[in-house]
Amino acid sequence: MDGIKFVKALRMFIVLVMVALSLQPEILMAEESRQQRVSFKAGASSATLKGSIKGYQTVDYVLGGKAGQTMRVTLKTNSGANYFNVLPPGSEAAIAIGSNLGNEWSGSLPVDGDYTVRVYLMRSAARRNEKASYTLTVGITGTGLGTARHGDAKVAGTPYHATGMVPCSVGTDPKSSAQCSFGVIRGAAGNADVHLADPGFDVVLHKDHLRVLRFVGGKVTSPDPKARVTAEKKGDEWSIAIDDFYFYSIPEAVIVGG
Repeated sequence: MDGIKFVKALRMFIVLVMVALSLQPEILMAEESRQQRVSFKAGASSATLKGSIKGYQTVDYVLGGKAGQTMRVTLKTNSGANYFNVLPPGSEAAIAIGSNLGNEWSGSLPVDGDYTVRVYLMRSAARRNEKASYTLTVGITGTGLGTARHGDAKVAGTPYHATGMVPCSVGTDPKSSAQCSFGVIRGAAGNADVHLADPGFDVVLHKDHLRVLRFVGGKVTSPDPKARVTAEKKGDEWSIAIDDFYFYSIPEAVIVGG
């Protein structure tokens, strides 16, 4: 009888050990993650931070932003496996993935709240317990779009007040020969960020294929400092070009709502 009890106890001990071992990587990863609040010096709109990570370590740099402001992130590192992701408030779904962007990103913020810039090593490098030393520069500029009018509700599951399609074209294609998916984030009267996907892509599903046009005070610009925007309004229609290559026709109703 004692022998049977011993065997049962031994089996239970083995099961508990196996469960503990299976949880160990997650526990270690949780212990190796840390968070740091980022603040700018008086009069500055950016901050530069230096750090290092090893293996599964990650560092979350947290900073507040407002809808319509522009965030810029640059990561310089001595490791080809060291990248960053940008996470919006309350979500783990990245709005920018450094490994797809060459570790440099500039984009319009969709909502108010705390954004996280997560610095990490690719899984293959983490498994080898590699180390990276990096310099991260993060900045936020602009005053935001202001507050959208009461009752201008968001499309469920998105940061947008409206989504749809607008006429567009690329390169030498006939003007307005295609349709481009758009999403608009509205602010104070006449202010809005219009996110535009490439033809054939969806503004909600394909965040790596977006261009942003900012409408503030009757002027049209881009959060991307490298983009050259020309715009002309005739009646209730905007004709807009980005770098003389991407062309859009955007109704005024998209910006102001209805």
